[in-house]
Amino acid sequence: MRDRVAIVGGGWAGMAAAVTLACAEQPVTVFEAAQVLGGRARRVVVDDRTVDNGQHILLGAYAQTLALLRTVHGERSEQLFDRRRLHLEEPGVFRFKTPALPAPWHLGVALLAMRGLSRHDRLETVTFVRRLRRARFRCAPQLTVDALLTDQPALAVKLLWEPLCLAALNTPVDAASAQIFLNLLRAGFALHAHDSDLLLPRVDLTALFPAAAAVHVAARAGEVRMGVTVTRIATLGDSVAVASEAGEERFAAAIIAVGPHQLAHVLAGSSASAMAALDQVAAFTYEPIRTTYLQYGRALELSQPMLKLDSDPGQWLFDRGQLGGAPGLAAVVISTDVAAARIDHDSLARAIDAQLRRRAPDLPLPLWSQTIAERRATYACMAGLARPAPGALEGRLYLAGDYTDAEFPATLEAATRTGVAAARQFLAAHP
Repeated sequence: MRDRVAIVGGGWAGMAAAVTLACAEQPVTVFEAAQVLGGRARRVVVDDRTVDNGQHILLGAYAQTLALLRTVHGERSEQLFDRRRLHLEEPGVFRFKTPALPAPWHLGVALLAMRGLSRHDRLETVTFVRRLRRARFRCAPQLTVDALLTDQPALAVKLLWEPLCLAALNTPVDAASAQIFLNLLRAGFALHAHDSDLLLPRVDLTALFPAAAAVHVAARAGEVRMGVTVTRIATLGDSVAVASEAGEERFAAAIIAVGPHQLAHVLAGSSASAMAALDQVAAFTYEPIRTTYLQYGRALELSQPMLKLDSDPGQWLFDRGQLGGAPGLAAVVISTDVAAARIDHDSLARAIDAQLRRRAPDLPLPLWSQTIAERRATYACMAGLARPAPGALEGRLYLAGDYTDAEFPATLEAATRTGVAAARQFLAAHP
C-alpha cells in the first residue's frame, strides 16, 4: 500500500483534498481539531437544535463543488438543494430576477426589468455591464469595487452592486477587490444561464459535503480523526512529521488546510518558502459574519426562501422552513462588520425581530433565538491583496484553503478548488 498523506483540517478544502486522493487510491489521514467536520461551514447543535454556523449558498457556476457532491452523494446530490434562477428582492423596494433565457441575454433582460430603479438608471447599468464584457471582466489589480462603480447611479450601487459585493466578498465596497468581484460576475453571467442559479442547501452544511466525504474516504482505506489538534508539521526529506497530542507520525506528505489565522501555529520553524506564505497571511484582516436564527410559531409565508433586507441591521433573510427546516425558522445574515451588529446577542436578536416585524407586523413573538458570530468568517478580500497560492509549499508540504484561490473570494468553491488542486499536485509529483 502507498504511504499515507496527512491532511490537516477537516473543512471543505481539506475534505476536497481527501476525496480527490481517495479516488486515486491514495490513503489519507485527516486530522480535525473540532468534533464536527466543516470548518467555517459546518453544523452547530444548540440546545438540541441543529443549525449551521452561517448561511452559505452556492451558485450554479461552482463546478468543482458540484462535481465533488456528485462523487460523494451520487445521483441524489441535486436533491440536496433548492435550485432557483437568481432572484434578489427587497419587497416593495427592489427586484432583480433572471428570466429563462440563454446567457448573456438573461442578464441584460434582468437589468432592464429591475424594479426600484428609473429607466435611466437601468440603461446606465446595462451600459456598464456591456463595458465590463468588452473589457473581458478585467481591471487594474489595485482597483476597489467602489472605484469600479464610480459612474454607476447611486441607487444602482445601493440596491444592486453593494449588496452583491457584501454577500460575495464579505468586504465593504471601498476596500473590496474589483477584480475578484468581476471574476464572480464573469463566472456567474458570461457563459451559461444556469451558472447564476442560486443553490440553497436543504441539509446542514456538514451533511452537505464533509460528513459524506468522510464516509467516502473511510471506504477507501482512509481515516478521519476528530478532536485531534496538530501542533507541528516538519519536512524530513523523504517524509513529513506530523505531531499532535497523541505523538509524532510520519507521512508521505501533508496538505495543510487550516484557516489562514491558524497557519503560523502548524508551520512554526519552517523553511523560507513557508515563511513567505506566513508573511502574506500575517497581513490579512478578517471580516465577521453574524447569523441570527429566530423560531416563530407559524410559517413565515415568504414569496421565496431568500429575501434582501434593509440592512437595519440584517442584510439577508432566509426562510429555513422552505429549505427543509422547521416551519417559521428564520435565518438572518449580516455579511460584514457593521456598527449596528456590535451589540450583545440578545439585543441583536431583538433588533432583528423588530426589523422583521416592520415588514410583517402580524408575526408572533419568537419562541427562541440564537446568534452565531464567526469573528474570522472570511479574510477581507481587499484590492491588491497578496495571497499564497494553493499547492506545493515546500518539499512535501502542500497548502489549501479558500484564501489561496487566485480567482474567487472566500467561498465554498474557492475551498474545494484549492483542496483538489493541492491533491492533484501531490499525485502528479508522486505517481
